[in-house]
Amino acid sequence: MGRAYQNKKESMAKTAGAKTKVYSKYGREIYVVAKSGGIDPNGNLSLRRLIDNAKKDQVPAHVIKNAIDKAAGGGGEDFASARYEGFGPAGCMIIVDCLTDNNNRTYNDVRKCFNKNGGKLGGPGTVAHMFDHQAVFVFKGDNEDELLEALMMADVDVTDIESEDGMITVLAPHTEFFKAKTALAEAMPEIAFEVDDISYEPQTLANISGDDATVFEELVAALEDCDDVQKVYHNAESE
Repeated sequence: MGRAYQNKKESMAKTAGAKTKVYSKYGREIYVVAKSGGIDPNGNLSLRRLIDNAKKDQVPAHVIKNAIDKAAGGGGEDFASARYEGFGPAGCMIIVDCLTDNNNRTYNDVRKCFNKNGGKLGGPGTVAHMFDHQAVFVFKGDNEDELLEALMMADVDVTDIESEDGMITVLAPHTEFFKAKTALAEAMPEIAFEVDDISYEPQTLANISGDDATVFEELVAALEDCDDVQKVYHNAESE
């Protein structure tokens, strides 16, 4: 793999406006997951993961509670998932996951971001086959052999594990998320995850530099600024 979770979340919420955007994205996703899978985190593992990540990203408790209460009420908006795929500068591949109540609006917003920032929107399946749906864990450590043994003893189907610069990265199939997280916590009782999430990990990386890197950053920033965009995955690696 040769990288310590290249796609891990970058620093977010640096300004009040950015914080509001992060809170809104979490609120919408928590609402949708709670409405479809139930409001009890103990019975809805996807909701539990979202709540844990929201707390880690310092989303206020009232934002989380309001989203769950809204889902419990049974009313509210009817959001649907939408995915868009395309290419950015230097041919890097991008997946954009959205939650929308208006597909036409969302498609036009996403297409505009690609067109204005050196990208090209493709059709369904254009690049998704070049990504793997993975559970990703990143934490401090250096003994990957010991952890690999613990994961195997817990019958976790580990995709990859590596140690780099004092950090360990573990990849596993997305369906193994909670089994892997439990096994890691039992093996390292003091573990503090810097990343514990489900992501789309690229099978190959695209090196970008110079003007291409600048334009790419502008494209990602524009996409993340769209109200309906929840997550952006890519295979770009700055040189």
